[in-house]
Amino acid sequence: MRRFVKFLTLLIIIGVGAFLTFAPGYVEKERNAVTNHAPYVITTRAQDLHDSLIIGDWHADSLLWKRSLLDRADRGQVDLPRLLDGNVTIQMFTAVTKSPAGQNIHSNEADAFDNITPLVIGQMWPPRTWNSLLERALYQAERLHRYAAASNGQLRVIKTRADLDQLLADRANGQQVVGGLLGIEGAHPLLGNVNNLDRLEAAGHRMIALQHFFDNALGGSLHGVGNHGLTDFGRQVVAEVEARDLILDLSHSSPQVVRDVIAMTDMPLVVSHTGIHSVCAVKRNYPNDLMQDIAATGGVIAIGYWANAVCDPSPAGIATAITAAIAVLGEDHVSLGSDFDGSVATTFDVSELAALTQALIDAGLSYAQISKVMGGNMVRVLRERLPQ
Repeated sequence: MRRFVKFLTLLIIIGVGAFLTFAPGYVEKERNAVTNHAPYVITTRAQDLHDSLIIGDWHADSLLWKRSLLDRADRGQVDLPRLLDGNVTIQMFTAVTKSPAGQNIHSNEADAFDNITPLVIGQMWPPRTWNSLLERALYQAERLHRYAAASNGQLRVIKTRADLDQLLADRANGQQVVGGLLGIEGAHPLLGNVNNLDRLEAAGHRMIALQHFFDNALGGSLHGVGNHGLTDFGRQVVAEVEARDLILDLSHSSPQVVRDVIAMTDMPLVVSHTGIHSVCAVKRNYPNDLMQDIAATGGVIAIGYWANAVCDPSPAGIATAITAAIAVLGEDHVSLGSDFDGSVATTFDVSELAALTQALIDAGLSYAQISKVMGGNMVRVLRERLPQ
Protein backbone atom coordinates (compact mmCIF):
# COMPACT_ATOMS: atom_id res chain seq x y z
CA MET A 1 0.00 0.00 0.00
CA ARG A 2 2.82 2.38 0.91
CA ARG A 3 4.48 1.73 -2.43
CA PHE A 4 1.22 2.51 -4.22
CA VAL A 5 0.78 5.77 -2.28
CA LYS A 6 4.37 6.77 -3.09
CA PHE A 7 3.80 5.91 -6.74
CA LEU A 8 0.55 7.90 -6.81
CA THR A 9 2.23 10.84 -5.12
CA LEU A 10 5.02 10.74 -7.68
CA LEU A 11 2.50 10.73 -10.52
CA ILE A 12 0.72 13.73 -9.01
CA ILE A 13 4.00 15.62 -8.64
CA ILE A 14 4.95 14.83 -12.24
CA GLY A 15 1.50 15.87 -13.43
CA VAL A 16 1.57 19.17 -11.55
CA GLY A 17 5.10 19.84 -12.78
CA ALA A 18 4.10 19.15 -16.37
CA PHE A 19 1.06 21.41 -16.02
CA LEU A 20 3.08 24.29 -14.61
CA THR A 21 5.72 23.82 -17.31
CA PHE A 22 3.55 23.50 -20.39
CA ALA A 23 0.11 24.98 -19.64
CA PRO A 24 1.14 28.68 -19.54
CA GLY A 25 2.79 28.39 -22.95
CA TYR A 26 -0.25 26.67 -24.40
CA VAL A 27 -2.54 29.37 -23.01
CA GLU A 28 -0.42 32.15 -24.47
CA LYS A 29 -0.14 30.46 -27.84
CA GLU A 30 -3.93 30.39 -28.00
CA ARG A 31 -4.40 33.94 -26.68
CA ASN A 32 -1.68 35.76 -28.65
CA ALA A 33 -1.94 34.09 -32.03
CA VAL A 34 -0.43 35.27 -35.30
CA THR A 35 -2.59 34.14 -38.19
CA ASN A 36 -0.91 31.95 -40.78
CA HIS A 37 0.05 33.89 -43.88
CA ALA A 38 2.39 33.83 -46.83
CA PRO A 39 5.47 36.03 -46.45
CA TYR A 40 4.60 39.67 -46.99
CA VAL A 41 6.07 41.22 -50.13
CA ILE A 42 8.17 44.23 -49.16
CA THR A 43 9.67 46.40 -51.89
CA THR A 44 13.22 47.67 -51.62
CA ARG A 45 11.84 51.20 -51.31
CA ALA A 46 9.59 50.22 -48.41
CA GLN A 47 12.32 48.27 -46.61
CA ASP A 48 14.81 51.12 -47.00
CA LEU A 49 12.24 53.56 -45.64
CA HIS A 50 11.37 51.23 -42.78
CA ASP A 51 15.02 50.81 -41.84
CA SER A 52 15.43 54.59 -41.66
CA LEU A 53 12.51 55.21 -39.31
CA ILE A 54 12.30 55.81 -35.58
CA ILE A 55 9.55 53.34 -34.69
CA GLY A 56 7.58 53.41 -31.46
CA ASP A 57 4.63 51.42 -30.14
CA TRP A 58 2.51 52.60 -27.21
CA HIS A 59 1.16 49.25 -26.03
CA ALA A 60 2.25 45.62 -25.56
CA ASP A 61 1.35 43.27 -22.69
CA SER A 62 4.37 40.99 -23.12
CA LEU A 63 5.44 41.11 -19.46
CA LEU A 64 2.32 39.20 -18.44
CA TRP A 65 3.47 35.92 -19.97
CA LYS A 66 5.84 33.15 -18.89
CA ARG A 67 8.70 33.54 -21.34
CA SER A 68 11.89 35.54 -21.51
CA LEU A 69 11.83 38.64 -23.68
CA LEU A 70 15.48 37.99 -24.46
CA ASP A 71 14.79 34.78 -26.37
CA ARG A 72 13.12 34.40 -29.74
CA ALA A 73 9.86 32.60 -28.99
CA ASP A 74 7.63 30.40 -31.12
CA ARG A 75 4.57 32.03 -29.56
CA GLY A 76 3.30 35.51 -28.83
CA GLN A 77 4.07 38.59 -30.86
CA VAL A 78 6.95 40.43 -29.14
CA ASP A 79 10.42 39.61 -27.83
CA LEU A 80 13.75 41.40 -28.09
CA PRO A 81 15.07 39.52 -31.16
CA ARG A 82 11.84 40.23 -33.03
CA LEU A 83 11.80 43.88 -31.90
CA LEU A 84 15.28 44.24 -33.39
CA ASP A 85 14.18 42.49 -36.58
CA GLY A 86 11.28 44.94 -36.85
CA ASN A 87 13.57 47.95 -36.31
CA VAL A 88 11.60 49.08 -33.25
CA THR A 89 13.21 51.91 -31.30
CA ILE A 90 10.72 52.33 -28.44
CA GLN A 91 8.28 49.81 -26.96
CA MET A 92 5.86 50.63 -24.16
CA PHE A 93 5.30 47.55 -21.99
CA THR A 94 2.00 47.78 -20.15
CA ALA A 95 1.25 45.84 -16.96
CA VAL A 96 -2.09 44.04 -16.89
CA THR A 97 -3.12 43.26 -13.30
CA LYS A 98 -6.81 42.29 -13.44
CA SER A 99 -9.20 41.00 -16.10
CA PRO A 100 -12.86 40.10 -15.45
CA ALA A 101 -14.21 36.69 -16.43
CA GLY A 102 -16.29 36.95 -19.58
CA GLN A 103 -14.39 40.09 -20.59
CA ASN A 104 -16.00 41.92 -23.51
CA ILE A 105 -16.08 45.42 -24.98
CA HIS A 106 -19.69 46.11 -23.94
CA SER A 107 -20.25 45.60 -20.21
CA ASN A 108 -18.27 43.99 -17.38
CA GLU A 109 -18.82 43.79 -13.63
CA ALA A 110 -15.96 44.99 -11.43
CA ASP A 111 -16.49 42.12 -8.98
CA ALA A 112 -16.40 39.37 -11.62
CA PHE A 113 -13.91 36.55 -11.14
CA ASP A 114 -10.41 37.76 -12.01
CA ASN A 115 -8.74 35.86 -14.85
CA ILE A 116 -5.26 37.10 -13.97
CA THR A 117 -5.12 35.46 -10.53
CA PRO A 118 -4.97 31.84 -11.80
CA LEU A 119 -2.57 32.94 -14.54
CA VAL A 120 -0.02 34.43 -12.13
CA ILE A 121 -0.31 31.44 -9.79
CA GLY A 122 -0.01 28.99 -12.68
CA GLN A 123 3.03 30.83 -13.99
CA MET A 124 4.58 30.62 -10.50
CA TRP A 125 4.90 34.34 -9.92
CA PRO A 126 6.03 35.27 -6.38
CA PRO A 127 3.28 34.71 -3.78
CA ARG A 128 3.22 38.44 -3.03
CA THR A 129 1.59 38.94 -6.44
CA TRP A 130 -1.20 36.44 -5.92
CA ASN A 131 -3.50 38.76 -3.98
CA SER A 132 -2.09 42.21 -4.74
CA LEU A 133 -2.67 44.17 -7.94
CA LEU A 134 0.06 46.59 -6.89
CA GLU A 135 2.60 43.79 -6.51
CA ARG A 136 1.64 42.45 -9.95
CA ALA A 137 2.46 45.83 -11.51
CA LEU A 138 5.73 46.05 -9.57
CA TYR A 139 6.74 42.51 -10.49
CA GLN A 140 6.25 43.15 -14.20
CA ALA A 141 8.49 46.21 -13.88
CA GLU A 142 11.10 44.07 -12.13
CA ARG A 143 11.01 41.63 -15.03
CA LEU A 144 11.75 44.34 -17.59
CA HIS A 145 14.66 45.65 -15.52
CA ARG A 146 16.09 42.12 -15.24
CA TYR A 147 15.80 41.58 -18.97
CA ALA A 148 17.54 44.89 -19.66
CA ALA A 149 20.38 44.03 -17.27
CA ALA A 150 20.94 40.69 -19.04
CA SER A 151 20.56 41.96 -22.62
CA ASN A 152 24.18 42.91 -23.36
CA GLY A 153 23.09 46.48 -23.95
CA GLN A 154 20.38 45.67 -26.48
CA LEU A 155 17.47 46.59 -24.19
CA ARG A 156 17.35 49.52 -21.83
CA VAL A 157 14.61 50.93 -19.63
CA ILE A 158 13.67 54.51 -20.48
CA LYS A 159 12.67 56.62 -17.48
CA THR A 160 13.66 60.20 -18.35
CA ARG A 161 14.01 62.57 -21.28
CA ALA A 162 17.77 62.17 -21.01
CA ASP A 163 17.37 58.39 -21.34
CA LEU A 164 15.25 58.92 -24.44
CA ASP A 165 17.70 61.33 -26.03
CA GLN A 166 20.62 58.97 -25.37
CA LEU A 167 18.68 56.08 -26.92
CA LEU A 168 17.96 58.08 -30.06
CA ALA A 169 21.59 59.22 -30.32
CA ASP A 170 22.87 55.67 -29.96
CA ARG A 171 20.41 54.41 -32.56
CA ALA A 172 21.49 57.18 -34.94
CA ASN A 173 25.07 55.95 -34.49
CA GLY A 174 24.08 52.45 -35.55
CA GLN A 175 23.72 50.77 -32.17
CA GLN A 176 21.25 47.87 -32.06
CA VAL A 177 19.21 48.78 -28.99
CA VAL A 178 15.54 48.97 -28.02
CA GLY A 179 14.17 51.33 -25.39
CA GLY A 180 11.48 49.86 -23.16
CA LEU A 181 9.04 52.00 -21.21
CA LEU A 182 6.64 50.87 -18.51
CA GLY A 183 2.97 51.64 -17.96
CA ILE A 184 0.00 50.24 -16.08
CA GLU A 185 -3.24 49.18 -17.76
CA GLY A 186 -5.76 50.59 -15.32
CA ALA A 187 -4.88 52.38 -12.07
CA HIS A 188 -6.51 49.82 -9.77
CA PRO A 189 -3.00 48.79 -8.58
CA LEU A 190 -3.04 52.03 -6.59
CA LEU A 191 -5.42 50.20 -4.25
CA GLY A 192 -7.27 53.43 -3.53
CA ASN A 193 -4.14 55.18 -2.22
CA VAL A 194 -2.55 57.90 -4.34
CA ASN A 195 0.71 57.46 -2.42
CA ASN A 196 1.20 54.14 -4.19
CA LEU A 197 2.13 56.22 -7.24
CA ASP A 198 5.46 56.65 -5.45
CA ARG A 199 6.15 52.92 -5.66
CA LEU A 200 4.98 52.60 -9.25
CA GLU A 201 7.05 55.59 -10.33
CA ALA A 202 10.13 54.32 -8.49
CA ALA A 203 9.72 50.98 -10.27
CA GLY A 204 9.89 52.78 -13.62
CA HIS A 205 6.24 53.08 -14.61
CA ARG A 206 5.78 56.23 -16.67
CA MET A 207 2.33 55.81 -18.25
CA ILE A 208 -0.82 55.52 -16.17
CA ALA A 209 -4.08 54.30 -17.67
CA LEU A 210 -7.02 55.10 -15.44
CA GLN A 211 -9.27 52.14 -16.27
CA HIS A 212 -9.23 48.75 -17.96
CA PHE A 213 -12.29 46.61 -18.70
CA PHE A 214 -14.27 47.47 -15.55
CA ASP A 215 -15.25 50.46 -13.43
CA ASN A 216 -12.80 51.14 -10.62
CA ALA A 217 -12.21 53.54 -7.75
CA LEU A 218 -11.10 56.26 -10.17
CA GLY A 219 -14.18 56.25 -12.40
CA GLY A 220 -16.06 54.51 -15.15
CA SER A 221 -14.73 52.19 -17.81
CA LEU A 222 -15.73 52.28 -21.47
CA HIS A 223 -16.71 48.66 -20.87
CA GLY A 224 -18.18 49.03 -17.39
CA VAL A 225 -21.68 49.55 -16.06
CA GLY A 226 -22.83 53.08 -16.90
CA ASN A 227 -20.88 56.05 -18.22
CA HIS A 228 -19.52 57.21 -14.87
CA GLY A 229 -17.06 60.11 -14.75
CA LEU A 230 -14.06 60.68 -12.52
CA THR A 231 -14.49 60.12 -8.79
CA ASP A 232 -12.83 62.42 -6.27
CA PHE A 233 -10.04 59.85 -6.01
CA GLY A 234 -9.77 59.76 -9.79
CA ARG A 235 -9.37 63.53 -9.89
CA GLN A 236 -6.68 63.31 -7.23
CA VAL A 237 -4.76 60.73 -9.25
CA VAL A 238 -5.07 62.69 -12.51
CA ALA A 239 -3.71 65.80 -10.78
CA GLU A 240 -0.78 63.79 -9.42
CA VAL A 241 0.00 62.25 -12.80
CA GLU A 242 0.14 65.71 -14.34
CA ALA A 243 2.26 67.15 -11.52
CA ARG A 244 4.76 64.27 -11.68
CA ASP A 245 5.35 64.57 -15.46
CA LEU A 246 3.88 61.15 -16.08
CA ILE A 247 1.84 60.18 -19.14
CA LEU A 248 -1.93 59.74 -18.88
CA ASP A 249 -3.49 57.00 -20.99
CA LEU A 250 -7.24 57.27 -21.67
CA SER A 251 -7.62 53.82 -23.22
CA HIS A 252 -10.64 52.00 -21.78
CA SER A 253 -11.91 55.07 -19.88
CA SER A 254 -15.57 56.00 -20.19
CA PRO A 255 -16.38 58.97 -22.44
CA GLN A 256 -17.32 60.96 -19.34
CA VAL A 257 -13.98 60.21 -17.70
CA VAL A 258 -12.27 61.42 -20.89
CA ARG A 259 -14.24 64.67 -20.81
CA ASP A 260 -13.51 65.17 -17.12
CA VAL A 261 -9.78 64.64 -17.68
CA ILE A 262 -9.67 67.07 -20.60
CA ALA A 263 -11.48 69.69 -18.54
CA MET A 264 -9.05 69.53 -15.62
CA THR A 265 -5.65 69.08 -17.32
CA ASP A 266 -3.26 70.94 -19.57
CA MET A 267 -1.07 68.18 -20.97
CA PRO A 268 -0.96 66.01 -24.09
CA LEU A 269 -3.14 62.94 -23.52
CA VAL A 270 -2.69 59.49 -25.03
CA VAL A 271 -5.02 56.72 -26.14
CA SER A 272 -2.45 53.95 -26.27
CA HIS A 273 -4.36 51.34 -28.31
CA THR A 274 -7.60 51.86 -30.19
CA GLY A 275 -9.16 52.29 -33.63
CA ILE A 276 -11.00 55.04 -35.45
CA HIS A 277 -14.80 55.04 -35.32
CA SER A 278 -15.27 56.21 -38.91
CA VAL A 279 -13.62 52.97 -40.10
CA CYS A 280 -14.63 50.53 -37.36
CA ALA A 281 -17.84 51.64 -35.63
CA VAL A 282 -17.62 49.56 -32.46
CA LYS A 283 -17.90 50.58 -28.81
CA ARG A 284 -14.16 50.01 -28.35
CA ASN A 285 -13.49 53.15 -30.43
CA TYR A 286 -14.47 56.61 -29.20
CA PRO A 287 -16.62 58.79 -31.47
CA ASN A 288 -14.61 60.99 -33.81
CA ASP A 289 -15.51 64.22 -32.00
CA LEU A 290 -14.16 62.89 -28.70
CA MET A 291 -11.00 61.73 -30.47
CA GLN A 292 -10.62 65.25 -31.85
CA ASP A 293 -10.91 66.69 -28.34
CA ILE A 294 -8.12 64.36 -27.19
CA ALA A 295 -5.94 65.33 -30.16
CA ALA A 296 -6.54 69.00 -29.35
CA THR A 297 -4.58 68.52 -26.11
CA GLY A 298 -1.51 67.90 -28.27
CA GLY A 299 -1.75 64.19 -27.62
CA VAL A 300 -1.91 61.12 -29.81
CA ILE A 301 -4.33 58.36 -30.72
CA ALA A 302 -2.48 55.06 -31.23
CA ILE A 303 -4.02 52.68 -33.75
CA GLY A 304 -4.10 48.98 -32.88
CA TYR A 305 -3.60 45.86 -34.97
CA TRP A 306 -6.51 43.64 -33.91
CA ALA A 307 -10.02 43.12 -35.27
CA ASN A 308 -12.00 44.81 -32.48
CA ALA A 309 -10.05 48.01 -33.11
CA VAL A 310 -9.68 48.22 -36.89
CA CYS A 311 -12.21 45.61 -38.12
CA ASP A 312 -9.74 44.52 -40.84
CA PRO A 313 -6.48 43.63 -39.04
CA SER A 314 -4.42 43.03 -42.19
CA PRO A 315 -1.57 45.47 -42.86
CA ALA A 316 -3.76 47.12 -45.51
CA GLY A 317 -6.68 47.33 -43.08
CA ILE A 318 -4.52 48.93 -40.40
CA ALA A 319 -3.20 51.39 -42.99
CA THR A 320 -6.81 52.25 -43.86
CA ALA A 321 -7.51 53.01 -40.19
CA ILE A 322 -4.36 55.13 -39.91
CA THR A 323 -5.22 57.06 -43.08
CA ALA A 324 -8.73 57.72 -41.73
CA ALA A 325 -7.31 58.80 -38.37
CA ILE A 326 -5.04 61.30 -40.11
CA ALA A 327 -8.06 62.69 -41.97
CA VAL A 328 -9.99 63.11 -38.69
CA LEU A 329 -7.20 64.13 -36.31
CA GLY A 330 -4.28 65.40 -38.36
CA GLU A 331 -0.94 63.73 -39.06
CA ASP A 332 0.60 65.03 -35.82
CA HIS A 333 -1.82 63.08 -33.62
CA VAL A 334 -1.70 59.47 -34.87
CA SER A 335 0.62 56.77 -33.52
CA LEU A 336 1.01 53.00 -33.29
CA GLY A 337 -0.54 51.02 -30.43
CA SER A 338 -0.40 47.37 -31.41
CA ASP A 339 -1.75 45.70 -28.24
CA PHE A 340 0.69 42.92 -29.07
CA ASP A 341 0.58 40.06 -26.55
CA GLY A 342 -2.68 41.50 -25.19
CA SER A 343 -4.79 38.39 -25.80
CA VAL A 344 -5.44 39.47 -29.38
CA ALA A 345 -4.88 37.74 -32.71
CA THR A 346 -2.83 39.69 -35.24
CA THR A 347 -1.85 39.13 -38.86
CA PHE A 348 1.86 39.73 -38.22
CA ASP A 349 4.25 39.89 -35.29
CA VAL A 350 6.63 42.73 -34.51
CA SER A 351 9.41 41.28 -36.67
CA GLU A 352 7.18 41.79 -39.73
CA LEU A 353 6.44 45.45 -39.09
CA ALA A 354 7.84 46.45 -42.48
CA ALA A 355 4.60 45.06 -43.91
CA LEU A 356 2.79 47.99 -42.29
CA THR A 357 5.27 50.47 -43.75
CA GLN A 358 4.63 48.91 -47.14
CA ALA A 359 0.86 49.23 -46.62
CA LEU A 360 1.18 52.89 -45.64
CA ILE A 361 3.15 53.59 -48.81
CA ASP A 362 0.54 51.72 -50.83
CA ALA A 363 -2.17 53.83 -49.15
CA GLY A 364 -0.50 56.97 -50.49
CA LEU A 365 0.96 58.42 -47.30
CA SER A 366 4.01 60.65 -47.66
CA TYR A 367 7.39 59.96 -46.07
CA ALA A 368 6.74 62.74 -43.54
CA GLN A 369 3.37 61.27 -42.57
CA ILE A 370 4.75 57.75 -42.24
CA SER A 371 7.66 59.01 -40.16
CA LYS A 372 5.31 60.78 -37.74
CA VAL A 373 2.89 57.88 -37.37
CA MET A 374 5.53 55.18 -37.01
CA GLY A 375 7.34 56.95 -34.19
CA GLY A 376 7.85 60.68 -34.56
CA ASN A 377 4.62 61.64 -32.82
CA MET A 378 5.35 59.26 -29.95
CA VAL A 379 8.81 60.76 -29.47
CA ARG A 380 7.31 64.26 -29.37
CA VAL A 381 4.85 63.35 -26.60
CA LEU A 382 7.49 61.46 -24.62
CA ARG A 383 9.79 64.48 -24.76
CA GLU A 384 6.97 66.66 -23.47
CA ARG A 385 5.90 64.34 -20.66
CA LEU A 386 8.83 62.27 -19.40
CA PRO A 387 10.54 63.59 -16.27
CA GLN A 388 13.79 65.48 -16.75
